Amino acid sequence: MEITKDLFNLDGKAAIVTGGSRGIGKAICLGLSTFGASVAVTGISRENEKTVEEITGRGGKAIFIPCDVSVPEDSRRAVARTVETFGKLDILVNNAGVATVDPAEKVTEEEWDRVIGVNLRGLFFMSQAAAQVMIKQGKGGRIINIGSIFGITGSEIGASVYHAAKGGVMILTRALACEWAKYGILVNTIGPGFIKTEMTQSIQESPELYKLLRDRHALKRFGVPEEIVGAVVFFASDASTFVTGQNLYVDGGYTAW
Repeated sequence: MEITKDLFNLDGKAAIVTGGSRGIGKAICLGLSTFGASVAVTGISRENEKTVEEITGRGGKAIFIPCDVSVPEDSRRAVARTVETFGKLDILVNNAGVATVDPAEKVTEEEWDRVIGVNLRGLFFMSQAAAQVMIKQGKGGRIINIGSIFGITGSEIGASVYHAAKGGVMILTRALACEWAKYGILVNTIGPGFIKTEMTQSIQESPELYKLLRDRHALKRFGVPEEIVGAVVFFASDASTFVTGQNLYVDGGYTAW
């Protein structure tokens, strides 16, 4: 294998990113496009169209596909539309996620179903739909899951359902990596630390809680969405051809203690 500057080149690749309207998802969409991929930006909000406009405004290729990943049929339609538009599917980034904060003793069945339905169930069926196409294409593919440090750590902030979902993502990544390796499909997870996004806005606005969680990172700060992009491009590119079933924590040292 020759080492060249093209190792991270994604020219000619077609990608789906779920939840691409803002935060980490938007940064990933822009990052994949910057390295050459055509991007299908999916989500439930029309705000995703702004991500598409930004990509195309820079000369990239992108489309918006409405998709609620908690509805498996939506995921199947999104995959079919991506293949119809770009001719194939090489990369799936499962970024869509929701979080709630409630004491475990007060969690409702509806809350449990919503968080698990998007973060774990939805991730599985979107991955299944993508893998079916990748298997048929016969050229392998990449599935990149956005997990969390909360997949391997506990917390006192009332995020028990989110912990359960992200812990499930970790072991599901390993199971799918083993099962789909024979098809050349590499499956990996990225576990961000606390990132400055709309999802963590309430934490940032609570000085005491913000300081508590900020200081648990060895780097003593929250990250920004763009700091997740490098790991995604690594997993999507030829730089990671011998990497599968792994969880890479981009967490400012949160899990290093």
